[in-house]
Amino acid sequence: MNTIGILTSGGDAPGMNSAIRAAVRTALNNGMRIKGIRNGYDGLMKGDIYEMNVSSVADIIHKGGTILGTARSTDFKNKEGQERGAQILSDYGIEGLIVIGGDGSFKGAKALSDLGIKTIGIPGTIDNDMGYTDYTIGFFTAIETVIDAIGKLRDTSSSHGRAVVIEVMGRNCGDLGLYSGLAGGAESIIVPEHEFSIDDIVEKMEHGRKRGKLHHLITLAEGVGDPYSIARELEERTGIETKVTILGHVQRGGAPSSVDRLLGSTMGSRAVELLLEEKTGLAIGYVDGKLIEVDIDQAVGKKSQFDENLYELANNLSK
Repeated sequence: MNTIGILTSGGDAPGMNSAIRAAVRTALNNGMRIKGIRNGYDGLMKGDIYEMNVSSVADIIHKGGTILGTARSTDFKNKEGQERGAQILSDYGIEGLIVIGGDGSFKGAKALSDLGIKTIGIPGTIDNDMGYTDYTIGFFTAIETVIDAIGKLRDTSSSHGRAVVIEVMGRNCGDLGLYSGLAGGAESIIVPEHEFSIDDIVEKMEHGRKRGKLHHLITLAEGVGDPYSIARELEERTGIETKVTILGHVQRGGAPSSVDRLLGSTMGSRAVELLLEEKTGLAIGYVDGKLIEVDIDQAVGKKSQFDENLYELANNLSK
């Protein structure tokens, strides 16, 4: 294999640049050419492809986002578009492709693999919602971002004697709400994996107020419930002023943490090694402290496992 390509797709995640850097330098160190594809599958369909070298990835390991850019592509979703994408890769002499992203990105990689383009997937999403791997690139940086916000909201909530509902990202996965809630000392955690009880939260708030607690912090995974309705009901039932903070896309930004830089670097380098071995249709993961590879179909189809023990610990520590 002489020439490979690399793209990032779906939502950006801190640490993607670490993976890009590692892939580019590993490829060059092995005498290969590597071409960057701008703006994901949309850029592929438009032929927005360029030659990368050592200088292309200089001073990017500490930067959030992705230097390649990312965008959605409706054209690539159908069979005809995928066949055209495979042809474009062939026209540019690209024999293997590294795709960094989530489930949707991996499905695109699988389609290209079926069409004869050797592909390797790297999990990059702050949601940590890919069940075949313990952690995805970007997850730990997002946790740090949420924890920082929780700390600041605790300060102002304590000053005013308020409660605050903090909505975090995660779609159908509650990992970001759970991990950041536990690490940030939130009193209540609302996630899609568990039904929540307003009565329980009210009881916690009133119990905390009786023992002199000046704040009550609630992390809420997006999509579980309307944060404003929840805040309004809590305020009506407890008499404690309750505010809402929706963190939004700030969770995707910022310099990647050391963990995400390490994950990105090791996964990016391993992806090139797999292509050198003529492997295809694989996704790289991280399980029990080691890198693994599984079929992309398995990676996409495996449901994320919620850590019940961690959830129980969070509840016990907040009493």
